[in-house]
Amino acid sequence: MAPRCWLWWHWLGWPRIRPPSASNSTNSGFYRHFSAQKNPQICVVGSGPAGFYTAQHLLKHHTQAHVDIYEKQLVPFGLVRFGVAPDHPEVKNVINTFTQTARSDRCAFRGNVVVGKDVTVPELQGAYHAVVLSYGAEDHQSLEIPGEELPGVCSARAFVGWYNGLPENRELAPDLSCDTAVILGQGNVALDVARILLTPHELLEKTDITEAALGVLRQSRVKTVWIVGRRGPLQVAFTIKELREMIHLPGTRSILDPADFLGLQDRIKEVPRPRKRLMELLLQTATEKPGAGTAGQALATRAWGLRFFRSPQQVLPSPDGRQAAGIRLAVTRLEGVGEATQAVPTGDTEDLPCGLVLSSVGYKSRPIDPSVPFDSKLGIIPNVEGRVVGVPGLYCSGWVKRGPTGVITTTMTDSFLTSQMLLQDLKAGLLPSGPRPGFAAIQALLSSRGLGPDAEIWGVGGWLLFGLLSLGGGSSGGDKGGGSNIDFSFLYFRCPTSLFLRLGKAGC
Repeated sequence: MAPRCWLWWHWLGWPRIRPPSASNSTNSGFYRHFSAQKNPQICVVGSGPAGFYTAQHLLKHHTQAHVDIYEKQLVPFGLVRFGVAPDHPEVKNVINTFTQTARSDRCAFRGNVVVGKDVTVPELQGAYHAVVLSYGAEDHQSLEIPGEELPGVCSARAFVGWYNGLPENRELAPDLSCDTAVILGQGNVALDVARILLTPHELLEKTDITEAALGVLRQSRVKTVWIVGRRGPLQVAFTIKELREMIHLPGTRSILDPADFLGLQDRIKEVPRPRKRLMELLLQTATEKPGAGTAGQALATRAWGLRFFRSPQQVLPSPDGRQAAGIRLAVTRLEGVGEATQAVPTGDTEDLPCGLVLSSVGYKSRPIDPSVPFDSKLGIIPNVEGRVVGVPGLYCSGWVKRGPTGVITTTMTDSFLTSQMLLQDLKAGLLPSGPRPGFAAIQALLSSRGLGPDAEIWGVGGWLLFGLLSLGGGSSGGDKGGGSNIDFSFLYFRCPTSLFLRLGKAGC
């Protein structure tokens, strides 16, 4: 294996901001004294919201703890950086909260280290008093239908990673020469992808979308996007904000069949208010008379539509078998009530021509290490309130703990709970006593495997500039770093000059 540079950003070169003292917390009495270990070394694997919220809570409630955050990417922030739509910069503002955590002199980022490959979880456990797995759900649910492997079919997750500059998806090269695209799934990610496909390029230029993706989208011939769901309007997973954005997208019009909404007015009377408002907006849009929208919609050259009660059955190939040319959908009906409602096939099918199929039917976690128990069916690490079952000193938080559900505040609450459990175990003397070497031991392991730096190439350091962190580069039209109000100037970047230059040439 060729030597590979890895990064550690010890958050140097900027005034330190210590997390609030535990004495300011309502739980200060519980956390003030720790009988077992006064200077615990804690490792967090994953630098997305779950990882940073876990680290934040640990640092706040134990004023002597040191936290190392390991990440396989070169840069931190996970799905906040690589999963949020580029026209939603306000969502990325949570990075500023993570910045405050990162500025602590008791926190360090260890980037470009693949846990489970470069270093094992047991090796981390030997170096730290506790290890928290917060690596999220980095895979997608497969469709498991014939034709899924055809060119022109990919996951919405990969497509999102492509336009956000995720390194592993940079070479995706989606073919947008077709007239119609189909997105399978009716969640917020599906609407994000549809919106990016249909947004006028002059508006995309004002976002932090990557330059490479912008160039492809400028040449796109996609005019119609169908967003397909197995169940009905009442079961859609997207929120009203994303729906409004689609309805008011310049140069587009909606295609909704009023028949899909028959009787919905009566059924939504007892549903929670957020769901009721969403249904009312759908009803209003579906029953609006043609031409009643804005002048821009009346002259729209692009369209999007919701197809309900349809389940993917087969991706149809082109005559030469080399490309997706359509999708066969099974017509469904609903059985059951409430949360038990399921879509069952009626026996009828319909074929929908398209040249691009994007599956947005869910994320899933992967097992990270043979030593860590993993429930393949549920896609989670078996745990009790964040304590990994059968492995003392090992914890988990976020999607790998509970599954890919909820919003960022859900992950925050979940991560805080895991941190509380860890601190309880620490106080009770259930974690290893005595000092642990922390990163020093891992650094030696990585170097012995040809993965770490040597004295010759690690003599150069510099500030990690705002534009460098944008993995897609910049353009004259927009701010390509995840939002101009996000401060990355605190990051200390230690890397060989050669890699620094390669990153710059790649548009990093």
